[in-house]
Amino acid sequence: MIKVLIADDQQLIRESLKLYLENEGEFIVTGIAGNGQEVLDSVAENEPDIILMDIRMPILDGVACTNLVKQKFPKIKIIILTTFDDDDYVYNALKYGASGYLLKGIALDQLSAAIKTVYSGQAMINPDIASKVLQLFYKMANEGNALVEPSKEVENLTETEWKIVRAVSKGLSNKEIASSLFLSEGTVRNYISTVLDKLELRDRTQLAIWAVQMSLSV
Repeated sequence: MIKVLIADDQQLIRESLKLYLENEGEFIVTGIAGNGQEVLDSVAENEPDIILMDIRMPILDGVACTNLVKQKFPKIKIIILTTFDDDDYVYNALKYGASGYLLKGIALDQLSAAIKTVYSGQAMINPDIASKVLQLFYKMANEGNALVEPSKEVENLTETEWKIVRAVSKGLSNKEIASSLFLSEGTVRNYISTVLDKLELRDRTQLAIWAVQMSLSV
C-alpha cells in the first residue's frame, strides 16, 4: 500500500481525491492539508510515501513547502498539482526535489498511474508541459544558472550508463529504456541507481537536469 498525503487549499478537491484514492484499494491516505504548514505538521506525525502538493496554498505555498519537506524528509516523494502553467513554479518545485508536476485537469486514473510511477522512483511530468519544462532547463543552463553541480565521477560513467542518462533526459520510462537497449526493467533500475551514486545526484529528476546541462557544455 502506498501512503499518500493530499494537500490542496480547496476542500472539495481534497475530499474528492481522498475518496478516489481510498476506493482504489492500493493507497492509504495518511492525511489531508489545506496549507503548507498543515503539510509539515501531518508529515511529522505520519510520514507518507507520496505528497500530492497544490502549488498555490495560503500560509506556506507548495514550492516553499516542498523545499522544507525534502530537507527534513528526503525520502518522501512529492507530486506538484496545479492549474497554473508557470515557469518559475515548475523550475523551483523541481529544483527543490519534486518528482512530478501534473496539471489538476489530469484524469483520475492517470493521477493514480502517476503516483505509482513516482513511488517506483521515476519522475512524472504531465505530457502537456513536458516539452516546456525541458525548454526551461535548457534556458537555465544556457544562461549559466546551473541546477546541479557537475561531478568529478562523470569520467567513470560507462557507455551503457551514458546511453541511459541520455534516455532519461528525453523523458523515457524504464520500460522504454529497457526496450530500446534490450535490457530488463530491473537492470535499467540498477543502472540508474549506480549512475545516481556515481554522480551524487538525489533522484531521476536531478539526473535529467544534469544531462541537459552536460549536453550544453560539451
